[in-house]
Amino acid sequence: MRPQAEVDVKVNYPLFDIFLTMLWFFVWCLWIFLVVWTIILIFRSHDLSGWAKAGWLLFVIFIPLIGVVAYLVVRGAHLAEEQATDPTAPQGEAYRAYSRAEARGSHSADEISKLADLRDRGVITDEEFQKGKVQLLG
Repeated sequence: MRPQAEVDVKVNYPLFDIFLTMLWFFVWCLWIFLVVWTIILIFRSHDLSGWAKAGWLLFVIFIPLIGVVAYLVVRGAHLAEEQATDPTAPQGEAYRAYSRAEARGSHSADEISKLADLRDRGVITDEEFQKGKVQLLG
């Protein structure tokens, strides 16, 4: 016989309902991301005036489903152009130049450390080390 304090609790939440709950949770997270991303795009648009930005923002905030879809339909082609010409994008020329400079710098530092090691072991002289260093840095 069981003690009175112990109560049997049966949970009726099938596995399919768990999957549906997870699906709705992730759809909700995706929707929040899409709304926030659209708001960020509105603020980043350089060709919109302040009033146009305010109008789109109010539209997206107060009627999110229609506002987000309308913004992406109306401004979709412009968004692709803006993304392609964005100088801060990773594929921009400034980024490539910076990457090349960083790669050269780390390469030069590695080569100088190799030259220093050769000099310390006596394989090359101080003169050869200085010439190599000037050549790598210049």
